[in-house]
Amino acid sequence: MIGIVNYGAGNIFSLTSALSRLGIGYGMINKAEEFEQYSHIIIPGVGHAGAAMAKLQQTGLVDTIKALKKPVLGICVGMQLLTAHSEEGDAEMMNIFPLQTKLFDKALHIKIPHMGWNNIETKNNPLFEGVENQTQFYFVHSYFIEYNVTFDIARVDYGLVYSAAIQKDNFYGVQFHPEKSGAAGERLLMNFSNLK
Repeated sequence: MIGIVNYGAGNIFSLTSALSRLGIGYGMINKAEEFEQYSHIIIPGVGHAGAAMAKLQQTGLVDTIKALKKPVLGICVGMQLLTAHSEEGDAEMMNIFPLQTKLFDKALHIKIPHMGWNNIETKNNPLFEGVENQTQFYFVHSYFIEYNVTFDIARVDYGLVYSAAIQKDNFYGVQFHPEKSGAAGERLLMNFSNLK
């Protein structure tokens, strides 16, 4: 059963709709003791990373999240919260991954925000089991997580190469929205729910 961290900065409806379609049970986490009820945790997120981090800190759940040993998945801004720092709001994040979240450079002559479907290049990882390399996923973001081969499990090229997905131990993050990415995104969510 998946617990969704409910801190007021997530697009909960599209995520819960996808989980319901897949027959994956879920519930909302509002307090630290509620983490125990779930085998897997999702941190959703849309909007401003600095504001999202401030909301998450207000919940008092940060230390509990950082200490988790069960599978955790951050989606979009939820992924950025796992990094060390975001240029969006010049904010310190949870620092689970020693990575930077950066603003796309307008000098790259790319459309910002990055919005729409993009191919991703995946590595052999349980999160992407059954998902073909170069499959398209749906992105909506103006900030990206720097590419680092140590943590990168999928990358995307949008004017520059950056991490589409990362992993460190039991923590995973995806920059795209699996809940809006059709069959491939649903397969990823199912794969996550099956991680040990």
